[in-house]
Amino acid sequence: MEYIFGKHLLSCMIAVPFLGIALLAFVGSALWARRIALGCALLSLGFFLFVLFGFDSNKEGMQFVEEMAWMPTFHIKYSVGVDGISILLLLLTTLLTPLCVLCSWTAITAHVRAFMMLILLVEGAMLVVFTAMDLFLFFMMWEITMIPMYFMIILWGGPGRIAAGLKFILYSLIGSLLLLVGILALYVQGGSFDIATLAEQEYSPTSQFWMFLVFLLAFGIKLPMFPFHTWLPDAHGEAPTAGSVILAGLLLKMGGYGLLRICLPLFPNAVVTFAPFMLWISVVGILYGGFMALAQEDIKKLIAYSSISHMGFVTLGIFVFNQQGTQGAILQMFNHGIVTGAMFLAVGQLYERTHSRLIGDYGGLYQQTPRFVAFFCIFAVASFGLPGTCSFIGEILVLMGAAKAGHFHIVLLAMGGIVLAASYILWMFQRVVLGEPRTPVSSQLPDITARELATLVPLALVVFAVGVYPGPLMELIGNSVDTLVSPLAPDARNPIVPIDLNSLF
Repeated sequence: MEYIFGKHLLSCMIAVPFLGIALLAFVGSALWARRIALGCALLSLGFFLFVLFGFDSNKEGMQFVEEMAWMPTFHIKYSVGVDGISILLLLLTTLLTPLCVLCSWTAITAHVRAFMMLILLVEGAMLVVFTAMDLFLFFMMWEITMIPMYFMIILWGGPGRIAAGLKFILYSLIGSLLLLVGILALYVQGGSFDIATLAEQEYSPTSQFWMFLVFLLAFGIKLPMFPFHTWLPDAHGEAPTAGSVILAGLLLKMGGYGLLRICLPLFPNAVVTFAPFMLWISVVGILYGGFMALAQEDIKKLIAYSSISHMGFVTLGIFVFNQQGTQGAILQMFNHGIVTGAMFLAVGQLYERTHSRLIGDYGGLYQQTPRFVAFFCIFAVASFGLPGTCSFIGEILVLMGAAKAGHFHIVLLAMGGIVLAASYILWMFQRVVLGEPRTPVSSQLPDITARELATLVPLALVVFAVGVYPGPLMELIGNSVDTLVSPLAPDARNPIVPIDLNSLF
């Protein structure tokens, strides 16, 4: 494969979803639309696997780099590459996309071709976001990702889909405008859109402060970081199953990835200045998301608030500036995508049978659907970080990193979020699975089908594989993480000096 496609494996992986969209434009059959979308998603996964097997974790910098002049007058290039920071997110994108197609096989019956085109569009755009080395390319695909999500919500969502879709698009547009302002400011200061070139420039403390603040707000809305989170529960609550999986599994990761790819290497002084504030905001998000999840009667909204809590661990790991914390943050992004995506798939299978997301409408599922309950139990315990599951590894690395940095009070408060997670997950699991059926519909549910099983088995395998043996993933990201955080480490030879805020005003 590498011999046939030469140095263009990344471009082939990226091109497949877009070619699939073009092919779907000439297909009238809903069945063939599903088949073509699934085939394209699997082919893109195949290209990624060749990238993964050819990736050298001992090398520094970007690999599989492809560059081509695009708009030379403005120094804009088609420039893509992959390193340890992005490779797990590419794996997540190419793995979840075919599962989104499968979970929509019977759930989506109206305008099937359009829905499959939107899935492929968001996959292609996400692959570019996670590989782009040019900020203009990064921004263009960042913008494109919100288009399919918006239409998925307002066209195939629940009763409150219009309000949820508008709220999602308004928040996304505000974040995108802030991102554009930051990118243009960088272009004016550095004269380039190339991220590596911009990272070599030195910016004044005032420029760093304001540019970092703009990027932080843009990425914080996408994460979503407290207090910019209010769009997420509504969007999750109304989105179709595939939309929720894409939103939780992929789109939220763009915020964390942006902090790692742009903010840390470009604005080191501002990052160190904002670190104490970010640590406290992370803890607030962890605890707030947990308490709000405890109060939910809607399963999807419970999972949505749990996402806010889990993403708090991501920002916590990023801003402790050591290898354990940053590795934990990247693993937590990957693990959250797997576990939360699986939870939404499972809830979607229930909703397809009952058309209810209320916890109180279920009960006694272990009697009618033992296979479903087995998988639901796996993902539920993984969600609160049971040892032996993938989430445990990410969370424990983040806490180790925070402890190593001397933030023991932060560690204690963050551990409260883990206790809250166990509380709301087990409370929800007990009411949905155990006891007696509460409604006639829930007492006669059929167990999951072979197709539904095919969507859950791969994720269950990843949950245990990463939980039991995380070494290969840590090796993939280790070198890139060390290169990223070593200049920010407190014991670095030339320590980064925080910005004197009094000098800014």
